Amino acid sequence: MTDTNWAGNVRWSARTRHRPTTLDELRRLVADADRVRAVGTGHSFNRLGDTTGAQIALDGLPPTVALDPDRGTVTVAAGLRYGDLATALQAKGYALANLASLPHISVAGSVATATHGSGVANRNLAAAVAALELVTADGDLRTVDRTDPTFAGLVVNLGALGVVTRVTLDVVPTYAVRQYVRLGLPRAALDEALGAAYSVSVFTDWRSERFDQVWIKQYADQAPPPADWLDTVAAETPQHPVPGMSPEHCTAQFGEPGPWHERLPHFRLGFTPSSGDELQSEWHVTRADAAAALAALDPVAERIAAVLQICELRTVAADELWLSPNFRRDTLALHFTWVGDPVAVAPVLAEVEQRLAPFAPRPHWGKLFDRDPAAAYPRHADFAALLLSYDPTGKFRTDEMDRYFPRD
Repeated sequence: MTDTNWAGNVRWSARTRHRPTTLDELRRLVADADRVRAVGTGHSFNRLGDTTGAQIALDGLPPTVALDPDRGTVTVAAGLRYGDLATALQAKGYALANLASLPHISVAGSVATATHGSGVANRNLAAAVAALELVTADGDLRTVDRTDPTFAGLVVNLGALGVVTRVTLDVVPTYAVRQYVRLGLPRAALDEALGAAYSVSVFTDWRSERFDQVWIKQYADQAPPPADWLDTVAAETPQHPVPGMSPEHCTAQFGEPGPWHERLPHFRLGFTPSSGDELQSEWHVTRADAAAALAALDPVAERIAAVLQICELRTVAADELWLSPNFRRDTLALHFTWVGDPVAVAPVLAEVEQRLAPFAPRPHWGKLFDRDPAAAYPRHADFAALLLSYDPTGKFRTDEMDRYFPRD
């Protein structure tokens, strides 16, 4: 266990830190603690998961993967990384419908914050959850599934309802994917590009009138993009999303076919994707507002570019999860990877939020944001009631949770 998050911008405040190796040990730790939070792979950039009490890492629990072909599900240990789960599923001929750009992130942490991949028909990772097993505040073990009337509020739970120990996910038969990278996409072609393949990511450094790169991930049996695809050109050398960084850590390009889990992420599991010297923010707006939202940021493009490593634009399909940024609306995600300088980034982040405000942006819960998210999430009050029901004494609360979900 490290004493900071992955990026190093948050130093944990926990009095004690634990890595239980059995479920019984975990239950005792939770029952005995006055304050407690679970931590995954640390790929969050704010203090939502910080605690002044006991911090618990879940990667010491048995890394179980139990496939149920009859139900079309797999039940996995919460601390397992998506890349490790995907490798196990692929070996048995199964897959997940979607993956995030990093295969290094943990299942429970990704689900709890509604982390996502890309694709106009692909929902975020949490939408695949069919059941959760969690240790509640008194140390009891509870399993909930889609038959529970509050299940849509339990899945994206910000780690605030208990310590999730196992997650059951929907699976599909395995599939093969090809990846192509195109350069110089016209702004006017953005919507068409985003809907052109199974999963599409568009990258910009906010220094050009055109978008820099388009990463196209399509089924392997589909025809490749034509030479003049949307007035772009094919990349002639391997690309990394961030200019100047080595592409050796990135997944295979140039249309080389491969299994889903080796193409849907941008980065390979066996490599560290970057140094971690970065900050991240992300906001989701209705996909229909994509062009207007980007236009609203154009007047501050130079300010954005000055503190930016790269900006990624992705689409995510609507779902019914209460705290999902994609709740009941198809969205465009504007993801900003900033330089690792909080002082320089803070005023630009605030400006971006202010300019996106007319589009009711919903922030990614694990990234940096300033505005109160309550108004952007229609089921905010319902989740606040669920918090009180599951954790009446505030054992899993943090200062940041209190800020976003104030106690009465």
